[in-house]
Amino acid sequence: MIRVIKPTLVSASIVLLTACANMSAGNLFSHYSAQNYGVYQAVKTGQYEKAENNLPEAIAGDVLDNLEKGRVQFLAENYPKSHESFSDSDRAVRTQQDRATISVTDSAASFASLAVNDNLNNYYPADYELGFLHLYLGLNYLQENDLEGATIEMRRANQVQEKAKQDRQSELESAQNSLQVQGVSPNLGSVLSNYPDAGKTLQAVQNGYLLYLSGLLYEASRELNSAYVDYRRALAVMPDNAEVIDATFRLAKRLGMNEDLKQLEETYGSQKTLSEEQARVIVLQEQGVVEALQSWKLTLPIYDSRGNGALYSLALPYYTNGVSERFSAMSLNGDKLQESQIADVNLMAQRDLSERMPAMVIRQALRVYAKDQLRKEAAKEDDVANLLFNVWNTLTEQPDTRSWQTLPGEVYTSSEFVTAGKQKLDVDGQQYEFNVEAGRTALVWVSRQGGTATIWHKQLGRL
Repeated sequence: MIRVIKPTLVSASIVLLTACANMSAGNLFSHYSAQNYGVYQAVKTGQYEKAENNLPEAIAGDVLDNLEKGRVQFLAENYPKSHESFSDSDRAVRTQQDRATISVTDSAASFASLAVNDNLNNYYPADYELGFLHLYLGLNYLQENDLEGATIEMRRANQVQEKAKQDRQSELESAQNSLQVQGVSPNLGSVLSNYPDAGKTLQAVQNGYLLYLSGLLYEASRELNSAYVDYRRALAVMPDNAEVIDATFRLAKRLGMNEDLKQLEETYGSQKTLSEEQARVIVLQEQGVVEALQSWKLTLPIYDSRGNGALYSLALPYYTNGVSERFSAMSLNGDKLQESQIADVNLMAQRDLSERMPAMVIRQALRVYAKDQLRKEAAKEDDVANLLFNVWNTLTEQPDTRSWQTLPGEVYTSSEFVTAGKQKLDVDGQQYEFNVEAGRTALVWVSRQGGTATIWHKQLGRL
């Protein structure tokens, strides 16, 4: 006969079940990547409407659920809903950040995760995810032709970027010291932006996509000094990106930064300038989706000094070494566009996981101990109860695979000087036409998944 579990354990279970906001059958016996698989695959294959229709109501809480909703709705061109979802996520993040002390709910979630799995903890977005939250809020404002609202989001995003940089300053400086820059003495990006050039290390921490877009929006708003700061920062992150180089040249000339301009010319040579009868087209192109975290699980028997044992599962998330989906080159007015990478989101996600892994491993060890104590207290010498606890431990040990899975995998930039007037962009046979006047710049935003693309453009005026 199964022994009656002591009142203290019953009380703890009641607290766990009632106070933990993330308690659900899905989070008890599965993990986020498995629960979100349908939406993820629909986005990956370019089925945006299907993804939008399959969005679950609640898996990971207000922050992450609304990040996924906002992104899917943006790809499906449901911009009002997208803006609403991102705003909801933003409010949830601010609620987290404004909470000065640990709440009863946080304590219950922490207790629950120690007894069950980490999916019951509240989800706190990574720095790179917060940056993308403000980036997509900014793009939503741009969609509404609200340039002021878009630039405000860029400022908020830059605060996230700066915090991320400060948190990792010593590591970035160490990476700079060990980096060998071929053909260039002190790195130009470091000189221009006071950022250490840490190669892949810096690209994993700082979002070149966000910095370049921020510079463009500041420049369109005639905030030239702010634009120049962000172009310089983007240059430090992606020193070989053609569009970032061109933008930095352009602003250095306009602001009379002669010393910077001299260094730029020594490193990159002279740049072409826009003639009065020409126009400029800049393309921001997202490709694919970021890798989803996968589940790694190992079940081990653990014995005490008396030879009594139980089965415990170790479950951790990991990223596969998958090959990024390749996309054919786009063409503008019949000519293939040259692409320059501006961001590798997979690199950012992998870096975030590596930073979180030590804490995950520690919690895993604590959870094995906690579960073993609960088993011993509840089961005593009862074989049936011991068996039930073994089953419970095995089924409920699930890795924390929560991350913003509908983000793009990589982002590229392209640009061309064109004859003013009607322009035709070809993306895998999908035609998109727009106009741009002489001396002015049009920004085209493209996101490609599978064989599908979401495309729109905005006029940036005379840059």
